[in-house]
Amino acid sequence: MAKHRQAATKAASGKGAKVSSNSSKQKHPKPSRDAKSAKGSSKAPRAATSQSKARPLPPRLAGNPLVKAWRTPFSIAPFSEIEPHHYEPALAFAFQRNKGEIRAIADNPAKPTFNNTILALEKSGKLLYDISNVFHVLESANSTDELRAIARRLSPQFAAHYTQILLNAKLFQRIDAIHERRHRMKLDPEQLRLVERTHLGFVRSGAQLKPREKKRVAEINERIATLVTQFMQNVLKDEQSWHLVLDGEAELAGLPEGFRASAARAAEERGLAGKHVITLARSSVEGFLTFSARRDLREQAFGAWIKRGANGGDSDNRAVLAEIVALRQEYARLLGYETYAAFALSDTMAKTPLAVGGLLNEVWDHALSQANEERAALTEAARSEGSKDAIAGWDWRYYTEKVRKAKFDLDEAELRPYLQLDNVIAAAFACARRLFGITFQPRNDLPSYHPDVRTFEVKDRRGQHVGIFMGDYFARPGKQSGAWMTSLKSQHKIGKGSRPIILNVMNFAKGAEGQPALLSFDDARTLFHELGHGLHGLLSDVTYPSLWGTSVSRDFVELPSQLYEHWLMQPAVLKEFALHYKTGKPMPAKLLHRLKAARNFNQGFATVEYTACALADMKLYASDAPAGAPIDISRFEEDVLAEIGMPKEIVMRHRLPHFMHIVGGYAAGYYSYMWSEVMDADAFAAFEEAGDIFDAKTAQRLKRHIYASGNRRDPHDAYVAFRGRAPSTASLLKKRGFLSATPGA
Repeated sequence: MAKHRQAATKAASGKGAKVSSNSSKQKHPKPSRDAKSAKGSSKAPRAATSQSKARPLPPRLAGNPLVKAWRTPFSIAPFSEIEPHHYEPALAFAFQRNKGEIRAIADNPAKPTFNNTILALEKSGKLLYDISNVFHVLESANSTDELRAIARRLSPQFAAHYTQILLNAKLFQRIDAIHERRHRMKLDPEQLRLVERTHLGFVRSGAQLKPREKKRVAEINERIATLVTQFMQNVLKDEQSWHLVLDGEAELAGLPEGFRASAARAAEERGLAGKHVITLARSSVEGFLTFSARRDLREQAFGAWIKRGANGGDSDNRAVLAEIVALRQEYARLLGYETYAAFALSDTMAKTPLAVGGLLNEVWDHALSQANEERAALTEAARSEGSKDAIAGWDWRYYTEKVRKAKFDLDEAELRPYLQLDNVIAAAFACARRLFGITFQPRNDLPSYHPDVRTFEVKDRRGQHVGIFMGDYFARPGKQSGAWMTSLKSQHKIGKGSRPIILNVMNFAKGAEGQPALLSFDDARTLFHELGHGLHGLLSDVTYPSLWGTSVSRDFVELPSQLYEHWLMQPAVLKEFALHYKTGKPMPAKLLHRLKAARNFNQGFATVEYTACALADMKLYASDAPAGAPIDISRFEEDVLAEIGMPKEIVMRHRLPHFMHIVGGYAAGYYSYMWSEVMDADAFAAFEEAGDIFDAKTAQRLKRHIYASGNRRDPHDAYVAFRGRAPSTASLLKKRGFLSATPGA
């Protein structure tokens, strides 16, 4: 889910930096790779306002736009002026400035206080934070060979820098002193929370270890940072190096008009005018597997898709992942935990692998039973068409559409003409206006890093500035796959304060020249999901940057995004915005009814492919293999799937060699989508109980306790403050169609 870039978290915990979402549960982020990443507990101080007065720049940096004051509207980075060669010298300067700021805090002879230590940390590192955010956004969303090479050089430098801060003995001594007497100090609740989270972050990063152990932690952090960058780039390399060219009507059999148009556009972009191209972007390959009548071509596409990161050669990720896992296990043991899973979960809502296993296994049993029933229906459909082949992975989506059509008179091709990208964006914005009173006003005059990026100024009911939102919706070479939310600037109230600059990055297929982009329903759901993350950042209302927005527990961060998906399915929203791209007529009432009736269709498959990933992730990081004994990733995956009884016709949504979430911000955390779903299913029921999906009082509680509160309080307490009670798994099972919605149940 969800890429909220947090350079510091790439150090000790190995957590990434975006709120990632390839909408897990479903159907399903980002990668995160992390949301990229809600802030983990192992964190370095976040930046607010520079602590030291501006000093003259060294002559070598005089013309570098990254280190000059950004005299642009809302201080957005001057993207048009930035060249790749600017990054390394600018970041070297920013590293040194941040080191000076930290040194001034650690060496302060005055008694440690909240202001001269904790607040000073919050104010440090602004230049480094701003520059690194720009780099990480471009390296993941608009990358080049040159940027990827720079990333490989920089990743260990980032890890070393933040590790040096987190293991600074004099700095931690001051933090520890404040933490010890925190209840005797006159701190307000937010200040107390900040002290406790800061202290815990340093402890979990190794601040209490002995010098030899600290040295090893630093080595581990740098090596993991290098390996994570390599893993991500290997996946991108495999994705970008493969495409399937379709030449002639015979190879286009079964593909609907809108999908053909997108494939033709992809071909033109590759200099193959007159042909059609399928890529490994999810919207392209999944659409092809759903519609193509050519079983042989479906098999080719499916094979390429599931073998990303496992093709042999220099882009093979199996040894890379094995080393990452071994290093994280070693790190956890240095901190006194039996496994990395135990370490990672100790600072989450779930707390233990046992609790996670309880949820996943409960859902798995229901999902597996339903998937077996679905397989029988697909087999019957295949036989009715004369096929004698057993259902395979490349057949499941194709025959699912056949059965959906027969059972509900509904198919994906019928929905796409009503899901024009522009209208889905407008629907997501309209829901935010009705719930939270904010509007999104186009600002084509603001700096942007790519022509496809759409920029909006967000304002509240009084017309006051809330933040900037950027939507980067289309797949292109150089962009990582998946969907995620990230940020260029955070929200806080220190000094003059800061308003957020939020990005949603996706990979939808463009329409043909002059034609709109048409989405699948899953694409539309992903768009709502990512804006849910975006609203979590935009509506943030905290004092200190370390507590802002999505800087919450990993298994809480998906609640705002998954909850927001519910509004897409509401008839009132679809009637207004699901308009046919040619006629402008709204989706017919009969089609709406059929869509609602089919909402849990194929849910066994969707839940199995997700839950298998979550179980494999947890087992991978809960392994008690001896130190220095790398796991055979292929064998491990096979053994886990055999142990849980994975149907051979279903493949993990993310096989381990390309599972970017679990090398980034979701290591031992992919379960979090389902953990959050327990809450989101229950949370939307609050609106249903109020009798209005836009009920003002319920929306105000939701904003205050969930979307705006950041990490000011324990996530369980935040949820109870909104809902009045804790949720139960029954809500999730009912939502997925595994339990009947019995009154009073």
